[in-house]
Amino acid sequence: MTVTAPAKLNLILRIHGKREDGFHELETLMVPLPGLADLLDFKPAESYVLETGGAEVGPVEDNLVTKALRLFEQRTGIPCHYQITLEKRIPPGAGLGGGSSDAAAVLRTLNKLKETGLAKGELEEMAGQLGSDVPFFLREGACWCRGRGEILEETTVDELELLLLKPAFGVDTVDAYQRWADTEELPYVRYEAQEIAGLGMRNDLERSGFAKFPFLAELKMWLLEQFEVRAALMSGSGATVFAVLEDVAGADALAERAMTELDPKLWWWAGRTG
Repeated sequence: MTVTAPAKLNLILRIHGKREDGFHELETLMVPLPGLADLLDFKPAESYVLETGGAEVGPVEDNLVTKALRLFEQRTGIPCHYQITLEKRIPPGAGLGGGSSDAAAVLRTLNKLKETGLAKGELEEMAGQLGSDVPFFLREGACWCRGRGEILEETTVDELELLLLKPAFGVDTVDAYQRWADTEELPYVRYEAQEIAGLGMRNDLERSGFAKFPFLAELKMWLLEQFEVRAALMSGSGATVFAVLEDVAGADALAERAMTELDPKLWWWAGRTG
C-alpha cells in the first residue's frame, strides 16, 4: 500500500503565552497542501524496516514514522512488521509539517492494514502524543488548532494560489518557540495582519524566526514588493516563506526572479491549498 502525507501551511499563527506544561498556548489556522506530499510505501516484512529517500531524516528510531509505528504497536499489542519506504518531497525544517504528516499517515494506514478499527478520537489522542501538529493531519481539510495544537475545529477557507520559497537551511521548531518571548521585531519588517479572503493572516513566530535568520525577513519583504503577490508570510516556525498570488500561472517566473535576485539555491513549489 502506498499513501500520501501532505504538507500544511499556517495561514494564521497566534501565540497566547506559555502554559504550565511548558508548551505554548496556540491559535492557528492550518490548511493542507495536497499537491505537496511525502510518499510512504508499506510492504510486509519479517521485521520493521524504514528506508528513506529524498532527504536526510536522521536515525531510524528518532524518526516520527518509527515513533508512530511503535506507539501503534504499544497501544494495540499487534506487531507491525513492515518495510516502509519513505520518499521525502516535503523539505525538513521548513515549517510545512512533513514529519508530523508522515506520523499521521502511519497511524491511519496501520489502522487499515491491521483492521483494528480504532476510532478517529483514539487515533487523534495517539497523534497528540507524537507532536502538536500530528492530529491535524488525521483530518482532511482546514482546521483551527488550539491549545498546544491538539484541539481541532474544522472550517472552510477559500482556495489560495501559492508560491513557497525555502532557503537551504532549516529552522528548529523547539528553538523558535523558546526564543519567541525574548526577541524583538525588526524595524523594517511588516508583521501586521494581511487581509486575504476574509482572513487576517499573521504569524507570531516571525519575530523569533526573523531575528535569528534575517534572510527570511528579507525574503518576505522582497515578495511583498512583487506585483504578482497579494500577501506573504512565514509558515509555522519556518524556514518556508509563502506568497499568495494573483495567479499561480506566474509562479515560475517569480521563483526564477527570486533565485536570481536573492539566492540561487532556493527550493520552491507552486500550487493551491486544499
